[in-house]
Amino acid sequence: MGLPERLPDSSSVRNKLILDLGLICSVQLLLPQSHTWENVRYNWIVPQPHKTPGGTRGRPTRAAVYERLRVQISELQDRLGGLPSPGEADGIWRGIWLEEAHHSTAIEGNTLVLKQVEQLLEEGRAVGNKELREYMEVRGYADAANWVYGQALDPGAWSSGELLSLTELRHIHRLALTPAWDVAPHPSAGHSERPGAFRRHDIRPFPGGMRPPPWPEVSAMVTDWISEVQALGREGEGIEPEALAKVHARFEQIHPFLDGNGRTGRLVLNLLLVRLGYPPAIIFKGDRRRYLAALQSADQGDHGPLGELLARAILDNLHKFVVPAIAGPSRLVPLPALASKRISANALRVAATRGRLKASKAADGTWRSTRAWVDEYLAGRYEREPKAGS
Repeated sequence: MGLPERLPDSSSVRNKLILDLGLICSVQLLLPQSHTWENVRYNWIVPQPHKTPGGTRGRPTRAAVYERLRVQISELQDRLGGLPSPGEADGIWRGIWLEEAHHSTAIEGNTLVLKQVEQLLEEGRAVGNKELREYMEVRGYADAANWVYGQALDPGAWSSGELLSLTELRHIHRLALTPAWDVAPHPSAGHSERPGAFRRHDIRPFPGGMRPPPWPEVSAMVTDWISEVQALGREGEGIEPEALAKVHARFEQIHPFLDGNGRTGRLVLNLLLVRLGYPPAIIFKGDRRRYLAALQSADQGDHGPLGELLARAILDNLHKFVVPAIAGPSRLVPLPALASKRISANALRVAATRGRLKASKAADGTWRSTRAWVDEYLAGRYEREPKAGS
């Protein structure tokens, strides 16, 4: 068990991966340093061809993604009432919980497929011929994620008035690592390095040259890092994605635990996001290489690629889980939140552009429609389309 992307103990695998990643490049755009909140403005005009901010077509630029995140989180908080609690909307959190437990452990090399994860977590059945450690990795991560969601929205007696406490950090690591540790402890761990305790080993430099600090410095550096985390909650105008990326990358650079730093870092990231009113971010296993490349760029001081990856991940969960469940049939929401098996987000965008779907453009340049309007469009779509041979 371990973190292939951040623990250089698996250096032969990681070195090859990093060499492969040298082929990946990213467009580098700077995020504007300040924004002012404003109500979302809709322009009820004849639809024009869809354009993303910056005048490009296709995949939006990094700056456009950041602007969409800013506007759409403002909508969530101002128009839709913010994130519902797990008690209010169990279905939302269940979907996020299952996907996060699957993808975040898969990034570390866990080989359970999503169906096996669902059966393990919902039915308590270990299906398939996998090592016990793999099932326990997923079980531990799921327990920790479930605690994170509830803790973020209702900290109760745990509350210290801070965005994150050292006690919470240690507890998340303990929850996530203990089940697998009990059946397959880290071979280099001393008695004082169990889950929840900082490492007492030095770690070799990561590929690319970044060296985690010597173990005697870890405690003080984590204290400083937690102070940096508190600043995220003092901005007053939402999170700058690259500030969030910097905090996440810094935790991975410190590498405070002997094992499980990647899983713990992503769990803590989501604790911060939910506390600040954002949906959790899920890094999909298919984005593993991009994620590792973004972390390596952050090691060199460039937080743009990681900031963009996190912003896209937050928007994905917003559209997939949160908005469809809370918006209702008559609320204007982004088109990706209205996509279904019957019609894709791109097809909805084309229909809006051509004036066939009732829709409007918001301040971030993207289309909005309602579930009722989409149903109306789908019901009449075949009547509008020309019949074969006509």
